[in-house]
Amino acid sequence: MEKIPNKGKNLIIKAGGKNYERIPIRTHVIQESDDIVDVVVKYAGSHLLKNDILFVSERVVAITQGRAFPIKDIHPSRLAKFLVKFVHKSPYGIGLGSEWTMELAIREAGVARILFAAFCSAVTKPFGLRGVFYKVVGKNINAIDGPCSYTLAPFNEYAKLGPSNPNKVAKEITAKIKNQCVIIDANDLGVNVLGRSDKKISDDFCAAVFKDNPLGQTTEQTPLCIVRAI
Repeated sequence: MEKIPNKGKNLIIKAGGKNYERIPIRTHVIQESDDIVDVVVKYAGSHLLKNDILFVSERVVAITQGRAFPIKDIHPSRLAKFLVKFVHKSPYGIGLGSEWTMELAIREAGVARILFAAFCSAVTKPFGLRGVFYKVVGKNINAIDGPCSYTLAPFNEYAKLGPSNPNKVAKEITAKIKNQCVIIDANDLGVNVLGRSDKKISDDFCAAVFKDNPLGQTTEQTPLCIVRAI
């Protein structure tokens, strides 16, 4: 296996006083018809060593669960069109900054929870508090994302929810490959751990080894990453 980092990323990073390799694994364009456990075994299984941790992009997990939808099939409500006006637009992803993704958030969390979270966000914003909306609404709403020009086709015209039961998925992967697994949502703004096979794998560790998102943020086609202490 060639250990080649994605463009602009480093192969090795220091976390907790130790050096770690982050080895991105290229796959085919994963579709709803794929089984994520089979994908992991096919592309990463033979490369894993004892004590390696496999990190899996939450996006491909969600896609294999049928939680990605063509935007042409999403019909935003008036509430979604209203709320999206107040969402901060980030250059690193759509998030809830489109009426399609906002509609998915409303469907996932419910109108009441979304409105309450929006209220809490509004009253705390003058105090400089960030992320209140996502903390209040829960349900991995922060993993919702929408179509971007740099997303792999055909998903550049899709909006997606976060994965369902990501802890369960991580444990199913570990049961097959015998290595610990983390389901991660990483971008150039931050790192969010959605699922893990072992609670001992800390958020701080994941944030440290993935702080520059070695999976890449555009069309790298590397949704799997082996993290190995060296």
